Amino acid sequence: MSIRTTLVDLTTRLVAIPSVSAEKRDLQPVIDLVVAELAAYPAAQLHHRDASGYPMLVVNFSQELTSDIILNAHLDVVPARPEQWQAFERDGKLYGRGTQDMKGSAAVYIEIIKEIAQLPAEQRPSVSFQFVTDEEIGGANGTALLRDEGWHANLFIAGEPTNLNICHGAKGILWLAVEQPGVPAHGSRPWEGVNPIERLASGLGRLYDYYPTPEQEIWRTTVTPSIIKGGDAGNRIPANAQLNLDIRWTPEEGADAVIDNVKQAFATPSEPNANVQILHRGTALNTAAEEPNLQRIVDAQQTSLGRQAQLFREHFGSDARFYSDAGIPAVCWGPEGAGLHTDDEWVSIAGLVDYYHAVKALLGL
Repeated sequence: MSIRTTLVDLTTRLVAIPSVSAEKRDLQPVIDLVVAELAAYPAAQLHHRDASGYPMLVVNFSQELTSDIILNAHLDVVPARPEQWQAFERDGKLYGRGTQDMKGSAAVYIEIIKEIAQLPAEQRPSVSFQFVTDEEIGGANGTALLRDEGWHANLFIAGEPTNLNICHGAKGILWLAVEQPGVPAHGSRPWEGVNPIERLASGLGRLYDYYPTPEQEIWRTTVTPSIIKGGDAGNRIPANAQLNLDIRWTPEEGADAVIDNVKQAFATPSEPNANVQILHRGTALNTAAEEPNLQRIVDAQQTSLGRQAQLFREHFGSDARFYSDAGIPAVCWGPEGAGLHTDDEWVSIAGLVDYYHAVKALLGL
């Protein structure tokens, strides 16, 4: 069976398991499929973990927690239409939920594990493989836990889809709730109350002075109002209102500086004062472009595919940030695809084969 056929078949079977992390639906079965695939390869050591109902699996070939390279794949996905659980091929692309993000990469890793397991012990590369199930909802019960357990390396790679380029930087996440109390009054007598909606609107205007909405892609902190709540009658000044903000901050600025700017923007000269609550705080991916370990990926891809990998930075997060945050060089590097989290998600089948060969070259296989 060709590697193309093998990768399509395995990716299709992984996609068929609706492993939606937010619902904990079929998370264990998708890990069980990986285990079943490796059952005939006793040299592959399987380390099972579970945190708050999120199963994970580490595969390596020694008793050491530290290896040269960690290859990480998340097997959880976002919700999908029912038909997206049945992957199908069209025009060289494999469509279905998780084909691109990122069960295709997981299939590549599984097949490479099988090949390593058949080598003599002295010929096996120093590598660990991580399969986790909570990346789409933050990663705290998966990759972050494995890092804290001591699974370290000289280079961490998340096989996220990057069109075979190397993402070495990504913005951090801040989800904030600005809770603004008001003083209720009749809608016809606004001077007798304090309108929290007005105060939130004024504060948001001041916040945009710091962070105007960009008209095109740009590497700087952005602020997106995502939820607004307030009011219970059409003719009454509300007792309170709340505005939620989705903020993506750059490592150059840092989360603390952003939080200070938000507090300053919503500060008022008189009571009642706003309260800024941190709902979620995610670190940034921040691996220097000059990091020597990144050149190893560039060289491996050039050697195996004759294709130069470009370094870039992204606006959304991945599990790679957990290792970057610990001072371990970390990147995202994966196959070609499109339709991330959409109804038309796909991965290039040729791109999967290319990724397979490039990863093998990186591992010296």
